[in-house]
Amino acid sequence: MYIHQKNIITAGLPVGSADKAIIFLHGRGASAADIISLNDHLQVPDAALFAPQATNNSWYPYSFMAPVKENEPALSSALSMIKNLTEDIEAQGIPQNKIFFVGFSQGACLTLEFISRNPTKYAGAVAFTGGLPGDQLDHYQGDFKQMPVLISTGDPDAHVPVSRVNESKKILEEMNAQVSVSIYPGRAHTISKAEIELARTLVFQL
Repeated sequence: MYIHQKNIITAGLPVGSADKAIIFLHGRGASAADIISLNDHLQVPDAALFAPQATNNSWYPYSFMAPVKENEPALSSALSMIKNLTEDIEAQGIPQNKIFFVGFSQGACLTLEFISRNPTKYAGAVAFTGGLPGDQLDHYQGDFKQMPVLISTGDPDAHVPVSRVNESKKILEEMNAQVSVSIYPGRAHTISKAEIELARTLVFQL
């Protein structure tokens, strides 16, 4: 088990001259540099970009469907790192309702867990192939105030079952999020151009 060391790479505009921020969360075995380059495709303008790097390139050791306690203390450490990052961004002048989250795979699961444990009206969240973690889902409470959320997965996906995507959608909608789900039959474990366009339209409203 491990505790994550603070290691955040940045790109885009300097936070002091940006009017929005995006926090990118990479997948298992990937890197902050990989995921932050996703904005080359999303092409969100006027944004400060941030991507934390997981220690050992993994946010937590086991499947996201494992009991939460089995993924501790790594999971709580990752969530704490994101919380500290959002607070740093706010302290530099970008409010919560201008902070977006984008994650892929393990990073998508982490994105959904973070916003559900810290519900407020962030600018929006994109979970490319992800769902809420745990063998049984927590009872989350809070109000997203119609924050847009996009969740996607392939059908079938080796890591993220469609059933968990749909369960996650229901929980987030009960917390007053505006949730869009896209399921892609036969799609490999990757991010497609169609998903990029959906994120641009539904969450970033470009």
